[in-house]
Amino acid sequence: MTFDSSAPAGQAVASRWLLPCLCTGAFLVFAQTFMVAPLIPQLAMLFHSPVDWVGLAIPAYIVPEAIATLAIGPLSDRIGRNRVILGSLGTFIVLTALTATPCGVGAFIGWRIITGTAAAGIVPISLTLIGDVIPFTRRGKAVGYLFGSIAGGTATGAAVGALLEPLIGWRALFLIVAALSVLLFAIMVIARVLPRHARTATVPPWSAVMRGYARLLQLARAQRTYGYVLLNAILQSGLFTWLGVYLHGRFGLSETGIGLMLIGYGVPGMLFGPIIGKLADRYGRSIIVPSGVVLTGVCALSLAAPLPLNGVRIAIILLSLGFDLTHPQLAAIATDLGGGRGQAVALMAFALFSGYGVGSLLFQAALTLGFSNAFIIFGIAAGIGAAFAFRLFRNERPHHVGTAV
Repeated sequence: MTFDSSAPAGQAVASRWLLPCLCTGAFLVFAQTFMVAPLIPQLAMLFHSPVDWVGLAIPAYIVPEAIATLAIGPLSDRIGRNRVILGSLGTFIVLTALTATPCGVGAFIGWRIITGTAAAGIVPISLTLIGDVIPFTRRGKAVGYLFGSIAGGTATGAAVGALLEPLIGWRALFLIVAALSVLLFAIMVIARVLPRHARTATVPPWSAVMRGYARLLQLARAQRTYGYVLLNAILQSGLFTWLGVYLHGRFGLSETGIGLMLIGYGVPGMLFGPIIGKLADRYGRSIIVPSGVVLTGVCALSLAAPLPLNGVRIAIILLSLGFDLTHPQLAAIATDLGGGRGQAVALMAFALFSGYGVGSLLFQAALTLGFSNAFIIFGIAAGIGAAFAFRLFRNERPHHVGTAV
């Protein structure tokens, strides 16, 4: 990240901490989100509940988060990114700890709904803040770090959940996330990491907010960006959420084995996310985004085949690479759509989180046809989306960026 070299020493220190803290917050939020995924069979047994009912714990978290972003984004334009991020993180800490308390699936899902709503001000507003302080021509690398943390949190949450639950129990997992979030909160407050001025100079009235959303959705660039954020989130979430059940059913893997398989999902993002972002800054996103959708489809179709265990492991890693080629680049475009950046990113986050929730539900519905057919359906959908993407994103080249058309 590049900041003003003339800034006071204290602000310069805060600047060095900014991106690591934002990435850590994203990591923890998504670790908490998806550490439930491999525990679905175990939680169903503990709660004496059907697997399908426990499986709602992920969309129950993500869908309210998606809806809340529509208000949180404009709110950050009004009161500042720092207040929204810290307020959301503080609430997230309390509610994550309380998620460890229920004794039934209904209460568990209820806490997930409330916690997801609180988390809406962390990742989306972190992305908005990155858009505030980094020019678009250098933004890809920083966004790559953020989304690499998201992919890493997704994989680590699922893996650690599966590995540690037999040792310490599922309740302790939520308490650990809450404790780590307290540490992050303390660092952000004590070091004054977040810039106090990070809010827009002119704030539209709430009556103008909805008109702003409508204007954004009239832009062709916004339509294709949000559309593919939604599509790719559906594909990625649907495939990843149910991998634990798939691995248990097909290979008979224990929770430990499932965890070791799923941790591969975060490897490409943590290793290559910033590199991909830097390449996107230099050469544009016209090829990178469609290629990511293609790779997602190939992985889905590969999982439909009778692959050996190591083949499935490779497919999971490449599925994550498909995420890294698409979502960070689409998010960077969203920060460049014009208007209130908080609104533009809020719509992106709404599409992203809605897709995560809907994708889990759609794949669950497709499972009535069996895992192989569900993978094929998602693979075909990705292939169709990729075919259109090469044409729709053809203008996302360096000399076209910054134009909201």
